Amino acid sequence: MWAVSASDTPGREKAGGRVVLLVVLGLVLLAALAYGALYVLAGDKVPRGTTVAGVDIGGRTQVEAERVLDDELADRVQGAVSVKVGNRVEKITAADAGLSVDVEGSVAAAGGGRSWDPARLWDYFVGGKDLDAVVEVDDARMDALLTELAEKVGTPPRDGDIVFEGSEIRVVEPRNGRAIDPDTAREEILAAYLREEPVAELSVRAAQPDIDEADVQRALDEFANPAVSGPVTLEFQGSSIELSPDEFGPVLGVRPEKGALVPEVDEAALTELVDESFGDEGAAVDATVRLVNGRPQVVPGRKGVTYDPDDVTGGFVDLVTAPEGKRSMEVASTVDEPDFDAADAKALGIKEKVSSFTTYYPPATYRDVNIGRAAELIDGTVLKPGETFSLNDTVGERTVENGFTTGTIISNGIFKEDLGGGVSQMATTLFNAMFFAGLEDVEHKAHSVYIDRYPVGREATVAWGAVDLRFRNDTDHGVLIDAKVTPSAGRSQGVVTVSMWSTKTWDIETTTSDRYAFTSPGTQTLSGDDCLPNTGYGGFDVDVKRIFKRPGSDEVVRTETFTTTYIPSDTIICKP
Repeated sequence: MWAVSASDTPGREKAGGRVVLLVVLGLVLLAALAYGALYVLAGDKVPRGTTVAGVDIGGRTQVEAERVLDDELADRVQGAVSVKVGNRVEKITAADAGLSVDVEGSVAAAGGGRSWDPARLWDYFVGGKDLDAVVEVDDARMDALLTELAEKVGTPPRDGDIVFEGSEIRVVEPRNGRAIDPDTAREEILAAYLREEPVAELSVRAAQPDIDEADVQRALDEFANPAVSGPVTLEFQGSSIELSPDEFGPVLGVRPEKGALVPEVDEAALTELVDESFGDEGAAVDATVRLVNGRPQVVPGRKGVTYDPDDVTGGFVDLVTAPEGKRSMEVASTVDEPDFDAADAKALGIKEKVSSFTTYYPPATYRDVNIGRAAELIDGTVLKPGETFSLNDTVGERTVENGFTTGTIISNGIFKEDLGGGVSQMATTLFNAMFFAGLEDVEHKAHSVYIDRYPVGREATVAWGAVDLRFRNDTDHGVLIDAKVTPSAGRSQGVVTVSMWSTKTWDIETTTSDRYAFTSPGTQTLSGDDCLPNTGYGGFDVDVKRIFKRPGSDEVVRTETFTTTYIPSDTIICKP
């Protein structure tokens, strides 16, 4: 036997340990080299045997797999899905449903891409699964499609409802329907997308209304029937108004909310109803003077009421559902006095006709419309001392919305068609009534060419935004303007009369000079749809004097001179 000394044993153990360590390190190095080789071999390739939506992309690099998948699915991606409900088939496109394929995401989900993960390497060599493509969904388009399908293949349920028709209540009965389940339909369409035979079979099911008979009855008992059971009263400071169910019924309604019919009030309509009950939206109305049976009469003003509409609308549901005897509500409010009362109106001294003037016009429907509308807007105007009247401000723009129509006007001496034609007849009549009332002429312009039915040198024209007729009440009394038109329809002519009512301040006399500075017409050849032929005539100048005398006196207080230049009216030849 060999004898081993104690001194030799530690050295041998150290040598053996080094050998073991070297062996282990070698094995680790070999394993690392092998693992690295596997990593290099796998690269970014998809696990072998892998399919996505039936397309084999296994063993291909990520870029190659994406290309192959994109090519193979091209037709299916853009293709249609047949949605079958019973015997009915609806074709929908991927675009309709908001469907598209995320090719890059699909390859990544299949395992494409480099990774040191052992599971990833294992899958590459021994894996291989049949996977669905990653499909992206545009929720808004999908929801819209499902809504459209539901309308086509089903019968939507009808919610019960209550409709107020004056003091009457009309009940809309709830009704069951049949509908597709949107969640199930969504899943079936997604599943059918990209199949070789893309067919999604859907079924309809009974659909219950959100508002059923019990909900309708509850709304009738708790709101609708009590609401129309009788009138309600709103108590304002110094006054009150009573509203009947016929009046306030149309402002009431119900809306579905969390499976119930909730009372609601049309706040704007209720506020308008209350304001109308006060008149002129609840504002104070000044006293004025009007002609009653052909004589001036003071019309007293009316107090107004100022209140916060929220104080009415906020408690109206509780008010209309209150029992008899408690159907009144106090509303915080203040009373507004008119700025101009009956005593002020009387002090205007509007008591007699101080001037009147009449003109006539040949029959024409547009003249009846436009002159009549202007008279309607001017009639009843009251000018307080110092106030200025403007025809354009009073009548407004001559538009269809304002009640005017197209007629003949004069522009730069040429007759043409435009809205408001004929209003100058009113301007001329009004100017002469002002002239003989002795009021101050602020602005007036005669027609560019003379029209023989008007007083020469004593007439006026107007044009919106350019030419106005304005005069000021420079007397110590108020002036009431009375404007009336007798249409030409069925008559040989139309009649326009404007009268001024006040306290007489002046007796007015007038003189007209001979015509002078004559000019000759030319000839123009025009075209266009608005061309109107005309036989020309000459122009001239003329002077008109206005002579002011005190009533009953022959003494001339002052004299005004109005000089008017009329240009020639050219002969107009119209050609196509």
